[in-house]
Amino acid sequence: MGQSSRASIDARVARREEIAEGVISLELVALGGGSLPAWECGAHIDLHLKGRVRQYSLCGDSFSRDCYQIAVLLQPQGRGGSSAVHAMLHEGDEIKIGSPRNHFKLVDAPGYCFIAGGIGITPIRSMIQCVAGQNKEWVLYYGGRNINSMAFSEELSSYVGQVHVLPEDEHGLLPLESILDELPQGHVIYCCGPENLLAAVESATKKRPGVELHVERFSSPVPKHLPDDLPFDVICVDSGKTVPVGSQETILNALLAAGVDASFDCCEGTCGTCEIEVIDGDVDHRDAILTGDQRAASRVIFPCVSRSRSTRLILDI
Repeated sequence: MGQSSRASIDARVARREEIAEGVISLELVALGGGSLPAWECGAHIDLHLKGRVRQYSLCGDSFSRDCYQIAVLLQPQGRGGSSAVHAMLHEGDEIKIGSPRNHFKLVDAPGYCFIAGGIGITPIRSMIQCVAGQNKEWVLYYGGRNINSMAFSEELSSYVGQVHVLPEDEHGLLPLESILDELPQGHVIYCCGPENLLAAVESATKKRPGVELHVERFSSPVPKHLPDDLPFDVICVDSGKTVPVGSQETILNALLAAGVDASFDCCEGTCGTCEIEVIDGDVDHRDAILTGDQRAASRVIFPCVSRSRSTRLILDI
């Protein structure tokens, strides 16, 4: 598969610091100086890592355009992105990055309940910085393996009464039922962390009508390919091509092989670069981006992972 068609920004690592066990913070500035593109809390950027493109949440001050801050947990059993970041990026090194994108936007609400697990604190930290100066109520429940592994825990603990730092080795799993019992009416939940935490929060909130939940995942919860996947055709309205997609082939790969110009980056259903408008068809959504309501509407598809339940899918590409 070829490289991403998205434009990139030339950047430099201005500062690198270990902020927790296995977690480094990187501050990235524009190469040659100048301002970086504006962003809103909840956004992420792409890092271009010698043939890999990986996404990391911005965790700094969203009002600053002097630098971007990210925090990266070393995951030796991962797909190689975090290992590359820890091994390759040091102060003074240059790297290409993508402009900020946001699938985890902070909605306007009377108050907020933030739930973070491990490195999932990164987008939540920028959200707290956004709401802390406003006259809105908020609370954070932050879990992790142990206190030494929890980035920004000391800083966040300065918000006395609003931040609950609950390492698992001292407190066990986050008390989700109690958290929901104490949730004021109208307050929305933002959650980021490992899949087991997200699944537990989703399960708990389903029993609570009227609770609004926003989650951000690090990976798609559904495999790209399942044993009972069937082939189908993609009709490309813009290019005029009809592209067959095999049972063990992604729509994105089929489009690229047929010469259809399609944008992409992560190929994992997390970054959103490959988004295409759906004109007709029954989409089998397998991304980690869309909400339940957005999936039901099926107005867009992320072809790097999602498929069609119908024999044909008509796309605006």
